[in-house]
This record gives sequence, C-alpha cells and structure tokens, in this order.
Amino acid sequence: MLADWFLSAAERDNSATEIDRRHHGTAWTVGNLVVPLTHGKAYFARLFAVLDQTEPGDLVLFTDWRGDPDEQLDGPGTDVATVLSGLAERDVHVRGLIWRSHPDALRFSEKDNLRLAESVNRAGGQVFVDERVRRGGSHHQKLVIVRHGPETCGDVAFLGGIDLCNGRNDDERHFGDVQAIKIDERYGPTPAWHDMQIEVRGPAIGDLTETFRERWEDPQALSRGPWRRHLAHVARQHGRPGPLPTVGDDPAVAGSHAIQVLRTYPAKRVPYGFAPHGERSIARAYAKAFRRARRLIYVEDQYLWSSDVADALGAALTNCRELRLIVVVPKYPDSDGVITGPPNRIGQERAIKTLARLGGSRFSIYNLDGDSWPIYVHAKICIIDDVWMTVGSDNFNRRSWTHDSELACAILDDTLDHRAPSDPGGLGDGARVLARSTRLRLWEEHLGRADIPVDPDEGYAMMRDAADALDSWHASGRLGVRPAGRLRNHQPATVRRGTRVLAGLFYRLVNDPDGRPLALRKSRSY
Repeated sequence: MLADWFLSAAERDNSATEIDRRHHGTAWTVGNLVVPLTHGKAYFARLFAVLDQTEPGDLVLFTDWRGDPDEQLDGPGTDVATVLSGLAERDVHVRGLIWRSHPDALRFSEKDNLRLAESVNRAGGQVFVDERVRRGGSHHQKLVIVRHGPETCGDVAFLGGIDLCNGRNDDERHFGDVQAIKIDERYGPTPAWHDMQIEVRGPAIGDLTETFRERWEDPQALSRGPWRRHLAHVARQHGRPGPLPTVGDDPAVAGSHAIQVLRTYPAKRVPYGFAPHGERSIARAYAKAFRRARRLIYVEDQYLWSSDVADALGAALTNCRELRLIVVVPKYPDSDGVITGPPNRIGQERAIKTLARLGGSRFSIYNLDGDSWPIYVHAKICIIDDVWMTVGSDNFNRRSWTHDSELACAILDDTLDHRAPSDPGGLGDGARVLARSTRLRLWEEHLGRADIPVDPDEGYAMMRDAADALDSWHASGRLGVRPAGRLRNHQPATVRRGTRVLAGLFYRLVNDPDGRPLALRKSRSY
C-alpha cells in the first residue's frame, strides 16, 4: 500500500542523493511519530522547550529562508538570536544555513539574516548565509533538527512553512504577531497568519539530517562577487562549512507514521553534486498522489499559481467524476501594489479558471476572513482522501516544484480511522487517523464549529454554505449576527487587459520561473 502512494527510488529520479540508498533502496521510513503544530505560536513554544533541554555536545541543525534575530519564541528573553547563541555558548553544536536573501529595500531580509548569522557565529556556532541557488532563486527550506549524539531517543525535527522570523507567532485566534511584518495594508497593522509546522520523531530524522548534510557539504562557493563576500565577512562567516559532528544511528521506532522526505532542487549551471540535474520529488509525489485521488483533495497554499499545477489537479478532477477539490488561499497577495499586484494575481487567475472549467461545482476555493482583517494563509498542506498528507515549505507553483530549494514530508499513518466512510477513496486504503484528524481540526477552525461531519462530501457542502452565508452578511453591510466561521469564496481581482502582457512576462520570469532541465521544460514533465 505504501508503494501505491509514495515514490520509489527510481521515481524520485535522483540517483546522486544518498537519501534512498540509506535504506537499501527503500525511499521512505516507517515507525515515525508526526505531531502537527498549527500556527507559529504552538511551534515556537514547542521549539523553545526542545532547545532549552539541549546539553553540551548535542547538535542543532537548521535551515531558514528568513531569520529575524529579535523574534521571540516564547516570551521575553527567548528571541531567536539569544536562544541560538546561548546554545553555542554552552557547547551545543549549532550549524545553520540561511538564504543570503535580497536587500531589505526590496522587502526581503538580507540584513536580518546576516545579523542572525553574525550573532550565532560570535558565540561559537557556525551559521552561513547561503547563495548556492539558481539565479533568481532562494533556499526556502524551513527545518530544525536536534540530535543527541549516540543517545537518539530524544532526537526531534521540525519542518513546514514557518520561518524563524517576525510575523509568524500567531495562534487560532488570529490576532497576529506583535512583532509584525509589513505586507499589503489590507491585512492591517499586525497581520493574522495561518500556518503549520510538524514535529517529527523516529527514523525519518536520519533522512532529514542527510538532506541538511548534502547542502552543508556542497563544495560550491557560498557567496558570489566581492560585495556578497564582504557581507559574509561581516557575518563572521569565515571559510567553508567544517565537518558536521558525528551523530548516532537513525532514531528508533517512535510511532505509526510512514514518512517520505521530498525535496526540490533546480538544475543549474554549476550543478549540485547531490542533485546534478536537480530534484523534483515534491512535484512527482503530488502527481502520483493526485492520480490515486478519488474523493477529496484538500489544499492550503500561499499561491496556487502555474498552469502546470492547475493541469495536474485538473487531470485528477477529470479522471474521477466523484472527486472534489478544496483550496484555501490568502485573499490578497502579500504585495499587491500597482507593479507587484498583477504578476502576483495573473497566474492564480489562470489556474482558477482552468480548475473551475474542469471541476465545475466540484471545485471550491476560499480565503479566510478574520474579525477585522483578512487572514494571510501561509500554510503548505495537502490531504488526499483522508489517507496521504504532506506538510512542507513548498507552494503549489512552478517555482516551488522546480526552481527553489524546498523540503516536505509525505505522511501515511498505519492506524486506520474506522468512522464512516472508512474507505473514502474506495481503493482499499482505508482512512487514516492522522490525515483525517488534521483535516477535521483545520475545518473546525475555519468553520468555527466542532460538529464537522467526517464524510468529505457533507463537509464540502458545509464549507460552501458557510462561505455563502458570510459573503451574504458582508454584502448586506454586516447587518445582524455574523455567521460562524471564516471562509469566504475567493474571487481575486482581475488583471486589467492593458497590463496583462507585461504582467504575464514578469510572472513567468520572476514570480514563477522554471528550474527544470530544458528537455523537461519542452515536455512539460518533471
């Protein structure tokens, strides 16, 4: 059954990586424990508790797209720089790779990433700002691993969509992070932030450690050009990453969850030794799982861009006439200005039209409405037929599937959920506790009620009714009692005809570039 959902080593199509050879060709691990941590507040508090228990000689590895040194994990005195520097000062081995980013003037985080690296390195850690990307790309992986040397029983990893940065420390009430970031003004002064991370224990930590090691040992230069090398010097980034401290065997069995570690790496001019033609196992895993979908594909995503993504989902809707698709996205792009807005919207507009045409009433797309402001959706989650689920850093767009460094876990729970329908897909797989319970918890939050029907079809109808009711309440001028829930039907602003050509060009080259080898681009395959 696992082989029906997970990729084989051959299907991963990256023979240069050690990740599958570690298990004698089996491309996944069993016996893991996965705990979903919905929202940054839950994740940051749990992360701080784990880091606070480390001892001299332990190993902390992390990768990050953005790292803000002042972000508090769990109250005063727990800012990221202080916590990680404190670990290094008490002889915990801290090793980190942060994307070198773009200048702050472009609304990125170059200075903050450098400041975090400099702070930890001054304390004795080794944190590098990493520019080993395809031109115009980024390292987008969000991963923290804690290893305890030969004693592996306490080893733990965290991964998903949440960076160690400002703006993420929100919870289900969605008041936002008091250490806010500036995004589109329609999200208010402290934008509400919906996100997810997972805590992982068990043998899969070995595959995640190997993923970190491959990037750490990449022999390419960390920085390009004299100015970037100067910035690396400012961050006390001297020389190359040294050897990682020795870790013990993969952790022992911890639970009932099978995990496949999935990645994206681009094909680039100076290739990665561990992925000389890139790796697109995230895209390949989705394609395989979509072909097996029969009842419900549920997605929470920051973007939903790309005709390739829409075509893959549309093929699933066409293949099975009983299949329904639900997508939850942000109401507005995080940057929706006169210049930035049209490229941000045009790809989503095209994807929605394709899915509406192929799925009709079996396709619904929503955004989330808070009490005063919309809620920004940053989660990257997919659940199919209450069986297979993914959580990671990747979005549903071509950039995440081909161009940037991404990391995700596909998860299958060995424990069956016997509530009807006990086998939603009708293929003999049976509903699984983790996938179903995660979906129901998310729907309870979005619908503002606890009586969510287990049956996906009934839940689909409930979500549609709730969104229609909230739309009608807004249309009436907010008269009467506000309907329960936060779902609203998503209708992105149309890109005007006069800007479509330029917006489309900018979208393809900047917002959603293609990192595949030329032959795969031509064949539109992964």
